[in-house]
Amino acid sequence: MKSLLEIRRDLHRIPELGFQEVKTNAYLLEQIYSLPQERLTIVTWKTGIVVKVEGINATKTIGWRTDIDGLPITEATDLPYKSEHADRMHACGHDVHMTVALGLLRALVDNPINDHVVILFQPAEEGPGGALPMREWLKIDHPELVPNQIFAFHIAPEYPVGTVATRPGLLFANTSELFIDLVGKEGHAAFPHQARDMSVAAATLLLQLQTIVSRSINPMDPAVVTIGKMSSGTVQNIISGQARLEGTIRTMDAQTMSTIKEKIESFCQATEIAFDCHIHIDYGSSYYQVKNEATITNEFLAFAEQDKNTTDILCDAAMTGEDFGYFLQEIPGMLFWAGVDSPFGLHHAKLNPNEAVIDYLVPFVDSYIRKISC
Repeated sequence: MKSLLEIRRDLHRIPELGFQEVKTNAYLLEQIYSLPQERLTIVTWKTGIVVKVEGINATKTIGWRTDIDGLPITEATDLPYKSEHADRMHACGHDVHMTVALGLLRALVDNPINDHVVILFQPAEEGPGGALPMREWLKIDHPELVPNQIFAFHIAPEYPVGTVATRPGLLFANTSELFIDLVGKEGHAAFPHQARDMSVAAATLLLQLQTIVSRSINPMDPAVVTIGKMSSGTVQNIISGQARLEGTIRTMDAQTMSTIKEKIESFCQATEIAFDCHIHIDYGSSYYQVKNEATITNEFLAFAEQDKNTTDILCDAAMTGEDFGYFLQEIPGMLFWAGVDSPFGLHHAKLNPNEAVIDYLVPFVDSYIRKISC
């Protein structure tokens, strides 16, 4: 296996979108197959990979998940190893995530532990969502690879290297994309009675959507409905026959997500009647909340507090989304933030994580896995 620094930079050069991670898959397999194979079981699913490291005297299976996809962003750094793929970038740190997973794999191969460890290289975290179908595939086709506990981390640009942050219970929100297409009838501006104006319909619907959180959701229950993009029309003297709203929904409670979607559908049905049009709703990628198991998370924080190289933080929950929540829905475990000390945030075209996080995090995670192994 190459050095971890080389691996991270190689992966940074080849970001690919969800379920298109062909080069990434091939590169990961090359590194995995370069290790001694005696205690490894390797299974592939779509562009994802699952690697099981046999334990010496196992009583359980510990899971570690990493995501492998990039984002449709044009990189704006001047790094010598910047993305070679046009309009693609590892702007969410998945290159770092994969590198740490490979470093952990190498450590477990070189120095075996008692329990089995399964490392999941999961595609399509950024969309359309790979965790749920991968979880279901494992349950049906490879139940022997389903872990008893599962862990993951995400880079945090706002924290310095050597900082980990998490909390028991809810860490990340339930999230859903929202795409609403309105179809009416185009017409000349001089004859509005002959058209069905979707610009006005979309504008009216947008304002109604903004009342959902303020008037239908308990103010003690955090929720967000944001319409970030509205498009309609072609030229100034033509009444638009089509319009599109694009947005996001985020809630701290799974039932609140259902309530919001019901209200959206009610407003859309009312708009269809009021404006004599047809409306189609697409919720795109919808992710389940990341809810850390309390005992496991408190034990992790206690471990981090005793590590002389680590600063641990009990952080607040965030409205960010992560499809790792689908694993935690059925498998006890936790996700934590790991600081990478970058002035640019996640999904920013200039995000440049401090690579020192790799040399810090691999031994930290390895030590933790060994501690919880029997």
